[in-house]
Amino acid sequence: MKFSKYLLCLLSLVFLLSVVSFAQEEEMTVEEWQAEMNRLQEKKTSLVNEIDALKIDIDNLTAQKLGIQNYDECIDELYALVGATRQDVDNFRNAVNELDGKIRRKEGPKKERQTDLNALKMNKISALPEFFDKVHNQMQRALDAWIEKPAVISYKVVRGDHLWGIAKKKEHYGNGFAWPIIYKANRDQIKNPDLIYPDQVFKIPPLTEEEKTKYEKIRTNYKPAPVQ
Repeated sequence: MKFSKYLLCLLSLVFLLSVVSFAQEEEMTVEEWQAEMNRLQEKKTSLVNEIDALKIDIDNLTAQKLGIQNYDECIDELYALVGATRQDVDNFRNAVNELDGKIRRKEGPKKERQTDLNALKMNKISALPEFFDKVHNQMQRALDAWIEKPAVISYKVVRGDHLWGIAKKKEHYGNGFAWPIIYKANRDQIKNPDLIYPDQVFKIPPLTEEEKTKYEKIRTNYKPAPVQ
């Protein structure tokens, strides 16, 4: 109200000063005086209408402001949609950060990390905007790009074994020609590749792609000597 009264007083003062100034500048007839008064009165009425419209806008904005929830209320309402409390979300956030760190550091086995990630995806909290892209997209892409090196297998020699036969086993290389790989990995135990002994424990390292190609080519091109 004080603001409106101030504006009305100001408009009245401007109106009077305009009239006095105009009258001082030149002689006016009664008709001209009346016309100027009418023009200024219309201008005053227009300005008063603008003030009233602005007051309505202010009242509407004030009402809207009172109806807007504060930030904390909005967050609590969002969490309620997925049936979670702030503590639940904090715990989930910690779990996401911990698993994300393990994936980035490639702390295997990879299969277990995928199981952990699947569990996070199943949690309704993962649907919150804070987590959705990271859990369902970013972390999965990082897992998919993680190439896990095959583990080194240990094999205990039994009577009748030989390096060719060990390399040919399906659970190893499936190719007897790859026996030199086992020989090289166990030179500390094998002095002569033709002599190995029961109860020796050999490391069976995985073949590289280059080694797989090399020994598969040898196997494919091998032609046994004709029987005499």
